[in-house]
Amino acid sequence: MRQANESTIDNAAIAARLTKHVDCLANLIGIRTLRHPAALTSTIGYITQQWIEMGYQVRQQTYDAGEGEATNLIVETSGSQRPEQIILLGAHYDSTPYTPGADDNASAVAVMLEVARLLKAHAPRRTLRYVAFACEEAPYFNLGAMGSQHHARTARAANEQILGMLCLEMVGYFRDDPNSQKIPDTMPKIFHPLFPTVGNFLAAVGNLSSWKLNWQFRRGFKQGSQLPLWSLNLPEKIHEIRRSDNSSFWDQGYPALMLTDTSFLRNPNYHQMTDTPDTLDYERMTEVALGVAAAVRRLGG
Repeated sequence: MRQANESTIDNAAIAARLTKHVDCLANLIGIRTLRHPAALTSTIGYITQQWIEMGYQVRQQTYDAGEGEATNLIVETSGSQRPEQIILLGAHYDSTPYTPGADDNASAVAVMLEVARLLKAHAPRRTLRYVAFACEEAPYFNLGAMGSQHHARTARAANEQILGMLCLEMVGYFRDDPNSQKIPDTMPKIFHPLFPTVGNFLAAVGNLSSWKLNWQFRRGFKQGSQLPLWSLNLPEKIHEIRRSDNSSFWDQGYPALMLTDTSFLRNPNYHQMTDTPDTLDYERMTEVALGVAAAVRRLGG
């Protein structure tokens, strides 16, 4: 059931903006890596302009990624009662060198932008932080050069109280046909019967110590969205759950979730040139945005 104050939300307008964001990032700009500096400049400019038009002040966090300077983009809504406590929603804006990256990860950036728009007028008790991360994809992944690794390390060094990090990672591809959902290879077979076999849901995946965050997220998401949500917490030895920016925050001791359409376990266009805007489901992406906004609202107080 949706929250009462969401009855006036224009889903068609949200879907149209999501479509625009993905088309601009994946179609007009295209491949987004440090080796394509003009594309990255355009990407940073687009995200920055969107947030400025919403009324946010955008802060750049730059660092040395080895092959050049990389830039995270950050906006915040300060908490009214517990500003030192932070709920963080993040998405990486880069792609691989081999794909326009519509689902991976323009879909997530688009949803993050629309969540920030939905919550702009909200006055949370805790601080809401939105971060567009650089350099999640190879060759930077897990080499200390990821934008999320830099942000998480900086936050830990400053003793920031990040109560929960929500990582948007590929949130636009959905299927309704039987056996359209695969199971991770590293998952013990005894658990296979518990896994969905139809790719029509959003997954909220945490490590074992993030169980409370996952429970709270689920309660909030269900208040705002009709999309099926599959929540689970697994040991980090199941390496598929560490394949995005959430792992950077686990490494610093912060609770974090990966919110995902399950990537290569569902989407055949993963890291291919066929990962294009026309393959995504913008109506269900709208439900993702509404659910995540409701969850962030709940977590922020």
